[in-house]
Amino acid sequence: MFLLWVGMMLVQLTTAGARELERIEKLETQTWNLAMNLNPADGHVMGYATGWAQDIFIGTYTEALTKDYLNRVVWKHPISYIAIVRHQEGEIDAVKVFRFKESSRSLLSRFRDMNPGREIVTEGGPLQESISRNAQNMEDDPIFSVGGDLAFNWGYRDNGHRIVLTGGNLSPKGVNDDNTHGLGNDFACNPLTGVSRGDHWYHEISNIQHCPYPYLPHATCTVQLQGTDSGRRTDVLKSGPVYGNYAIYVSEDATSFPGPGTMLDLELEVEKKLKFFQ
Repeated sequence: MFLLWVGMMLVQLTTAGARELERIEKLETQTWNLAMNLNPADGHVMGYATGWAQDIFIGTYTEALTKDYLNRVVWKHPISYIAIVRHQEGEIDAVKVFRFKESSRSLLSRFRDMNPGREIVTEGGPLQESISRNAQNMEDDPIFSVGGDLAFNWGYRDNGHRIVLTGGNLSPKGVNDDNTHGLGNDFACNPLTGVSRGDHWYHEISNIQHCPYPYLPHATCTVQLQGTDSGRRTDVLKSGPVYGNYAIYVSEDATSFPGPGTMLDLELEVEKKLKFFQ
């Protein structure tokens, strides 16, 4: 005999019944939806002030995985899990899956929660971390080279970063060192309101690095970016290789994501297997 969990009930099955259920390829599916895609070299800059806290649609369905994209419907939908996926023309390179501390809130509501901001929004670290053996440029990747949980709306003085990892450097609130790095960045903004102070210091993706106070006249380093999508201070914000596009998927209940080599789409289904106990 076999025991099968169905919801909160433990059901007894015969051996034949268990084999018949195992024969079914998809017993139950869970869904991931594409909420955002970042391409740091498409000519459109998704800095701190663009898109994240706005109820707008950015991009098109046909170019959702090749250019900057934000689906306003998915962005407003309550979700409990998030996957950040680095991909090469739609093929998964690396993925991390996280569980939010607060379930059933939308990304729009989370990114609008800027005052005071600086919130660690996930717990327990990644539920899944999968990286292709062929993945390159992993040593300073803003998502995959550091550990920890996700933090949203990391603001300090006039600097703001929409998504960072707690394993990287998180600048203290009163320090103006321009030394936190991640996705959706601006070194000249009001991080509590999401308003940029010009087109000089915003940048889409910056790599993990230690480069404090890069704006000072005698600074010995420059801020290393991915791609060319940044503001006009190119003497400090240095363009660099694109490691991939970064897609953000969300789900109400899925805790695992397809692995490296899988081709992405606007919606992905993963199987939820039923568990048997003899």
